[in-house]
Amino acid sequence: MPRVKVSLPASFGFAVTLPVRITDLNYGAHLGNDALLSLLHEARVQFLAHLGAVEFDSATKLGFIMVDVAIEYKAEAFYGDVLTIRLAVNDLNKYGFDIVYLVENQAGREVARAKTGMLCFDYNTRKLRPLPPELAAKVG
Repeated sequence: MPRVKVSLPASFGFAVTLPVRITDLNYGAHLGNDALLSLLHEARVQFLAHLGAVEFDSATKLGFIMVDVAIEYKAEAFYGDVLTIRLAVNDLNKYGFDIVYLVENQAGREVARAKTGMLCFDYNTRKLRPLPPELAAKVG
């Protein structure tokens, strides 16, 4: 079976640092796959806030829905590591975009790379909605 490969863009426009918490460890005493996905979620929410957007607006019930995720693991991360997660947007389309993540530890070692497909979603109608032009201009 072919392995997942996540291509990285030439540059990243946003970064966040997050620690590996004791609760992020699995039985192998390293960062668990579920915890990494949660850290990516936190980074994504901060990135969207940086862009003036939210993942979900409880007042309007408009937001994004994650339609796919791919994670390519490169190295272990451990309790006490401080991860830098760099984010960039690519594959902009009518309804959304992909977010690409590069995760490195405090020594600069690549821990993982990932991609999430994000589409604009109207939770009132349970249907996709077009990407707002003002957001498209910021990420395009």
